[in-house]
Amino acid sequence: MKRLAILGASGHGKVVAEVALSAGWASVDFYDDAWPGKRRSGKWVISGDTSAFLKDPGRFDGAAVAIGNNAIRMKVIWQLQAAGIELATLVHPSAMISDSARLGAGAVAMAGAVVNADAVVGAGVILNTLCSVDHDCVLGDGVHISPGAHLAGDVRVGEQSWVGIGVSIRQGVTVGRLVTIGAGAAVVCDIADNLTVAGVPAKELIR
Repeated sequence: MKRLAILGASGHGKVVAEVALSAGWASVDFYDDAWPGKRRSGKWVISGDTSAFLKDPGRFDGAAVAIGNNAIRMKVIWQLQAAGIELATLVHPSAMISDSARLGAGAVAMAGAVVNADAVVGAGVILNTLCSVDHDCVLGDGVHISPGAHLAGDVRVGEQSWVGIGVSIRQGVTVGRLVTIGAGAAVVCDIADNLTVAGVPAKELIR
């Protein structure tokens, strides 16, 4: 592992960069479509936008998409996959990933994340700081499990759903696609696609 391109230079991108460096990547280069208006992300210089990266991706040994918005992150991941670019799967050294768990291309496990036996984590999933995903869970592509969220065993989470900070999900629950679960919610029953829920117990928010 040598040189990594990171697409997305927000605060989330800075965390992904530190995960990559902690995991053994020698260096990271940032690209962001806000360039040239935005030229730095903390201590890092932004080298250009996505099109600049795509002009010469062979300079890198892998790429990571560090965009918090699930839909946009997956759109960029699909663009890179279509171009034949290898997506890095990044795991912080303090994360605990079972040998029998599977992490998809472009997934990232932040500091203190736990993934237990036979869990399946899809492409582009964010496993944020100190979250836990227990045995036999299945997370679809583009899911974001926020800091301190906990999934009991056999939980299913559909594509591009967002599990908010501090959420708890009961064993065996199925969460649909494109669901948003508000901070601190306790999910005790199945949630259908495209809903926003919050509270203890979690209930649909009527807009």
